[in-house]
Amino acid sequence: MADSRATQGSNGNVGAVLVVGGGIAGMQASLDLAESGYKVYLVEEGPAIGGAMAQLDKTFPTNDCAMCTLAPRLVDCGRHPNVEKLTYSDLLALEGQPGHFRARVRKRPRSVDPAKCTGCGDCSAACLVRNRAYLEPIEAEEVALPPEEREELDRILAANGREQGALLPILQDINARYHWLKPAAFAYLSAELGVPMARLLRIATFYNAFSLKPRGKHVVNVCMGTACYVKGGRRILETLQRELKVEVGGTTEDLNFTLETVNCLGCCGQSPVVRVDDDIFGYVKLSQVPDIVAKYA
Repeated sequence: MADSRATQGSNGNVGAVLVVGGGIAGMQASLDLAESGYKVYLVEEGPAIGGAMAQLDKTFPTNDCAMCTLAPRLVDCGRHPNVEKLTYSDLLALEGQPGHFRARVRKRPRSVDPAKCTGCGDCSAACLVRNRAYLEPIEAEEVALPPEEREELDRILAANGREQGALLPILQDINARYHWLKPAAFAYLSAELGVPMARLLRIATFYNAFSLKPRGKHVVNVCMGTACYVKGGRRILETLQRELKVEVGGTTEDLNFTLETVNCLGCCGQSPVVRVDDDIFGYVKLSQVPDIVAKYA
């Protein structure tokens, strides 16, 4: 327990200030007060000051580097003689009146001497206390796959190898064969390769080329870049929607076509452009849309 009137700062000012929260605002307030000559107690419930800003990359609206803004204040708070950091601490009570407050702060045990700690991590490795969660073992379930699909997946695995480094080409081959990644295929790959399902899904959801829902045999992409848009890309898209009877992102009932848009196909000189699978159609006119669809129907 500390008396706010009984402490003297380095400049001779009598009194102390308690700042609760060691984020960027708390650190700046502590430094401003410390520079004015007051003794500052900076209370932070976490094991270190810095707050949520240490987790950011950029800051709005200046787009400055968050760590570049935070790091100088971290150093200044650590070196300033008028700032005493009370990390891993809780403010239990605050009593009194303006100019005469009494605060009760509880410091949680760290089990190490902070004055001797260098952050090496050896104490964590040598700690005798471990929190080991026990989970009931999950029995592997039989993956329900038609025999022909199981044979096809085995063929793809044999062609690419069963190493974890071959995950991407394996998923590419499955996506090319079935035009989407079936949940049963994920379960089969997870069991055969010993790879967690979460990792397979993380890869599949990262790349736009993969789809987790059924797609058509042919994917129709309409370029909506600036050059294509001003030359009628929107009207071509609307015509394809009427011709295929689907909205953007939809798949026809016969699973033959999926309609999508892209921002650029790299063929601005041939705008407007439509791509079906790997085939590029340039200088497309509205009258050509039915013929393009019929070619793949």
